Amino acid sequence: MDRFQNILLVGCGNMAGAMLTGWLAGGIPASRFTVVDPHRESVPEGVALLSELPAEGRFDAVMLGVKPQGLDAVATSVGALVGRETVLFSILAGVEFDSLAARFPQAGALVRIMPNLAAAIGKSPIALDARGLDETGRAAVTALMQPLGTPEWLAGEHLFDAVTALACCGPAFVYRFIDSLAAGAVALGLDAGQSQRLALAMVEGAAQLAGASEFSPGELADKVASPGGSTRAGMNVLDEGGALAGVLLEAMTASRDRNAEMAAEARRG
Repeated sequence: MDRFQNILLVGCGNMAGAMLTGWLAGGIPASRFTVVDPHRESVPEGVALLSELPAEGRFDAVMLGVKPQGLDAVATSVGALVGRETVLFSILAGVEFDSLAARFPQAGALVRIMPNLAAAIGKSPIALDARGLDETGRAAVTALMQPLGTPEWLAGEHLFDAVTALACCGPAFVYRFIDSLAAGAVALGLDAGQSQRLALAMVEGAAQLAGASEFSPGELADKVASPGGSTRAGMNVLDEGGALAGVLLEAMTASRDRNAEMAAEARRG
């Protein structure tokens, strides 16, 4: 982590903001971070906040946190701050290494990062891939990401579309599932507020147990669903014709395909 003493965040919206929160909560000094975001009115104490990119400066790492569609608007100005000693981080969905290299040819290394909002509490899966980093550099990136959750180096960039559909779009699917469980409980007669609280508590507990258990989630489901019981009756509905697996695959495929479309848009510039 010591390699990254001076980190510039270009754009600090929901995702980059969650990462910043996670880094600070994980003990990384606020003085290491400079945020450039004209839309932010404040940042945590000790973090430098700028409304526009500085004309010059030296940064060990520059992280692109703008919308993918906004990349070209900042590329020239950001490029002036990226040198051979700079590692360029990107959390831009669908923007591939070739697209980044075309805009920042002078960067010492490129790292693609795919986290989710749970980075703020140190619970995010973090998919990683790099171009131009040696093993020491990769270890430094891993150390920097560890306060945010679980870093996972991918076997290749081609897997980012799939991992985005799972790890980054997935939380929204889970939230929708929780909301649907609560709505179902209301339809069965429970109070709306109580249904929401029970659904949240149930999912939180189930996730923690799954994370700590020696059994896979599928095995845990079968342990809960005893033959002929009420859980098994509900599971039969979810399993009939692969209903739940099918709709989730359809949702993830749509997310993956949209990510691929954004990559094509970035390549076209």
